[in-house]
Amino acid sequence: MTHYVDYIADQKRDPAIVAHRGAWHGAPENSLAAIERAIAVGADVVELDIRKSADGELFIMHDDTLLRVAGIDRDAETFTIAELQAIALREDDGGEHRATTDQRIPTLKQALEIIRGRIFADLDLKDRGLFSEVAACAREMNAAPYVDLKTRVMTCEELDWVRAQNIDGVAFMAMSKFTAESIHETMALLSEIRPFMCEMRFDSLETIKANRQMFRDANMALWTNTLNMEASGEWVDKTALVDPDRIWGTLMEAGVSVFQTDEPEALNAYLEARRA
Repeated sequence: MTHYVDYIADQKRDPAIVAHRGAWHGAPENSLAAIERAIAVGADVVELDIRKSADGELFIMHDDTLLRVAGIDRDAETFTIAELQAIALREDDGGEHRATTDQRIPTLKQALEIIRGRIFADLDLKDRGLFSEVAACAREMNAAPYVDLKTRVMTCEELDWVRAQNIDGVAFMAMSKFTAESIHETMALLSEIRPFMCEMRFDSLETIKANRQMFRDANMALWTNTLNMEASGEWVDKTALVDPDRIWGTLMEAGVSVFQTDEPEALNAYLEARRA
């Protein structure tokens, strides 16, 4: 399997599918089963949320508490890893109406063991102070070429913070917003650290379209979330399921080449139909 950075840098590749919290339609989100499903349904990248247990073990969980995914209203990081791994996860994205499964909360090491050489992983740290520690874990597991770390870079202070981290061998993705007024300033800032990719928000798709060549020249791929969230604006999965050309197709034409979605199977089917 090629290095994550080389894969993303290939401008001839198909758009990349990122399975948000794993492919969780049919497996508990952020579980080992959800990672396996992401691989099975043709995702290229799996997004996983990282936290640290009371006894210092890195584990995978999005919410602060276990209420939604396991029905336990307590902060996940107050449990030891042994306690966390004794808890059964609810199916899909959880909630009171979901049945419990045989899946447990995975450690980061368990997840890296599964992804290594099979799928790339976007590691979303719930505390960015874990940057260097997570990078060290990826190196130790020989998974560093397959993962990225990300955080916001919109100010000189945020840029300096990233530079101070020891993430050798691990790809860095910036999280930035591009607006017509500030895009050149933002790109000048990003040029200082040359991220291989940017998880972006934007004022208008016209801003992205008009600056396609600038992104290409910077060798920086554009990642967009089409999750059904306010931050996605009009560019959401629920519309894409009905009219994929309007959402995924329009974004692709503007230069977006990486999509984080809760509908990886539908996006994969759409890409296959476009290739046919």
